[in-house]
Amino acid sequence: MANSLVSIQILPKTNKNDNVIPYVDQAISIIDASGIKYEVHPLETTLEGNLSEIFSVIEQMNQKMIDMGCSNVISQIKVLYQPSGASMDQLTEKYRT
Repeated sequence: MANSLVSIQILPKTNKNDNVIPYVDQAISIIDASGIKYEVHPLETTLEGNLSEIFSVIEQMNQKMIDMGCSNVISQIKVLYQPSGASMDQLTEKYRT
């Protein structure tokens, strides 16, 4: 059972002020390959799963940005840790049509 929801906005600093969308796409591909449930939103991506596994994925995302030539990365993260269980669907079901 998932015990956490983590929203992340990754902000890579490119050396030439390149368009960051290809970098963000690479970060999302790391989330996708992890098998962790996630939803992409306009300003952030939300992951649902075990907190330690999610943090491991975030570490991989940040390292990928450096491997791609970024000088640094800012990751803005919001965490809901709820050992009894955490679900995106449960928190947003009343807003879905």
